[in-house]
Amino acid sequence: MRKFTAQPAIRAQVAPFHVMKVVSAAAERQRVLGDVVSLAAGQPSSPAPAPVLAAAMDALKERPLGYTEQLGLTDLRAAIARHYRPMYGLEVSRENVVVTTGASSALTLAILAGFDVGDRVAIVRPGYPAYRNILSALGCEVVDLVCDAASAFRPTVAMLDALETPIKGLIVASPANPTGSVLSRDELSQLAYWCAINDVLLISDEIYHGISFGEPPHSAWEFHTESVVINSFSKFWCMTGWRLGWMLAPAGLLSAVDTLTGNMSLCPPALAQYAALHAFTDAAHTELQSHVEVYRRNRDILLNRLPQLGIDRLAQADGAFYVYADISHLGEQSDLWCRRLLDETGVAAVPGIDFDPWDGKRFVRFSYGGRTEEIEEALNRLAAWLPKKRSQ
Repeated sequence: MRKFTAQPAIRAQVAPFHVMKVVSAAAERQRVLGDVVSLAAGQPSSPAPAPVLAAAMDALKERPLGYTEQLGLTDLRAAIARHYRPMYGLEVSRENVVVTTGASSALTLAILAGFDVGDRVAIVRPGYPAYRNILSALGCEVVDLVCDAASAFRPTVAMLDALETPIKGLIVASPANPTGSVLSRDELSQLAYWCAINDVLLISDEIYHGISFGEPPHSAWEFHTESVVINSFSKFWCMTGWRLGWMLAPAGLLSAVDTLTGNMSLCPPALAQYAALHAFTDAAHTELQSHVEVYRRNRDILLNRLPQLGIDRLAQADGAFYVYADISHLGEQSDLWCRRLLDETGVAAVPGIDFDPWDGKRFVRFSYGGRTEEIEEALNRLAAWLPKKRSQ
């Protein structure tokens, strides 16, 4: 009898997440040499706010932490809905709030509920790699909206009008990873209106809301409540490993999302939900705003010093905690450049090929979500290393 050998399905053959490869390589070097300064991971270095930590301790002591309602604790859904009134002037019903196992789960649910196999969905390039990879794994056709410095790395209605074949969906992010670009009120409203009149489902990734350095980002639901909004406790709330996110789902998708959630994950993590009930308090907000000021300082340091080192073609970095830098003039593709940077200096950064499979070889992403001393040390090492690279 022929021996069976398990093989991965074609749908599973998506590109790896290179950020995590860099994180793993940096962790290995740290174990061996202990000298790593990481500008790689897209997460804050600060813990969750004190009220959240205290609530988690109380929940561990006092609650059985069994399954919750599959769409999330009713009180948490209501707290998230109330959050939209002071932040965006929106009245959101808790019925439209779906608590999820991180924003990644919300994205997967939105794609499964909103699109069929073969549907064409547009995404921004460069952009978060999981959009492309999850869409591909679930049988959708990815359509690239190629953005660059000329468009400030932001998608436009003109790009959508130029598409030769209709699309069924559009995924946008503001602030965006890796560029930090932020859509203005007019830009987001125009994209939302275009989707509404063209029967296109808009998915708006808003997980970096709260971290911006100019005009606060706007929510897609300010303009189009038939869109899907995705958010998370990971970034602004410093709860990355707690794996808790949410979506605002239009009424027509709620039943499908409810059914899919019950089958795929049963419910979001109970401990994280009970803790997150205290994430919207004044004390938590004050603590979190102090972190944003650190990100602002770190950003300013990078934007000032990188051009002094000859890395002067930078995205605007108006939000999130990333600087996306064009290093093509330095003579190496970004994956090799980042590998040498880590090997020779202990500084970890991420090659742009994660975010753009075609043009990303020209770019590197620096994360500034860590401590200011780490940013300064990384730049000092870079300043010492770059002249040596040029002389080789």
